[in-house]
Amino acid sequence: MIDLSGRLALVTGGSRGIGAACVRALAEAGATVSFSYRECSEKAGRLAEELEAEDRCAFAIQVELSSREECERLVQEAVSQLGGLDILVHCAGIWTGGAIEVMADEVWSETMRLNLDSAFYLTRSTIPCLRDKGFGRIIYISSTAAQRGEAEHGHYAASKGAIQSLTKSLAVELAPDGITVNAVAPGWVLTDMVTDVLSDEEVAEVERTIPRGRMALPEEIAGPVLFQAADLAAHITGEILNVNGGSVLCG
Repeated sequence: MIDLSGRLALVTGGSRGIGAACVRALAEAGATVSFSYRECSEKAGRLAEELEAEDRCAFAIQVELSSREECERLVQEAVSQLGGLDILVHCAGIWTGGAIEVMADEVWSETMRLNLDSAFYLTRSTIPCLRDKGFGRIIYISSTAAQRGEAEHGHYAASKGAIQSLTKSLAVELAPDGITVNAVAPGWVLTDMVTDVLSDEEVAEVERTIPRGRMALPEEIAGPVLFQAADLAAHITGEILNVNGGSVLCG
């Protein structure tokens, strides 16, 4: 039902987790995709090769999204590879912990640079391409942490809350240009970002708090992203699509 043939997409954080699932979903729907990665060159190369073997087009770009210059370079390289740009999916981010009274300035700043500042720089660089076409889809990955807060992850929650405010603001600002701006807010997702931090027992404890009884799979976040990128969502903008198994009923 969803056909993105001819569409050109850029996905950040595309070598693993939610980002990789988004790359695959967009490519399988017919889009040509460039995606960024920071360290996981082996995973990025393997994903690009797998999609190429399926006659899908995907290009990996190594980048450090904490700097304005690197964000701008990413967009420039993606546009050069793809021949333009229609869709931006911003998945890249970090999730670290720390009580606020002992949190180092550097920890706060790193989270804001990677989770929030990069969204600003990437979006600003992308808008001219989308505006020239009179069409665009900008999709951010937010979090339930933005909606209910998250103790000892206040910096992360704050960055994602700002993403949701940015989504609503830009939806109005960019609507006259034919550009929609939406976000997907996942709850707990079974990615290495989680499994590297939580033990099996802690994962099980979290899952007992989710009405559906389990964490989401990355593909279950990529599906809503794909919907927001498609013509099916042409009249939806400024929305936060909650995908959390019923754990935060805020929609």
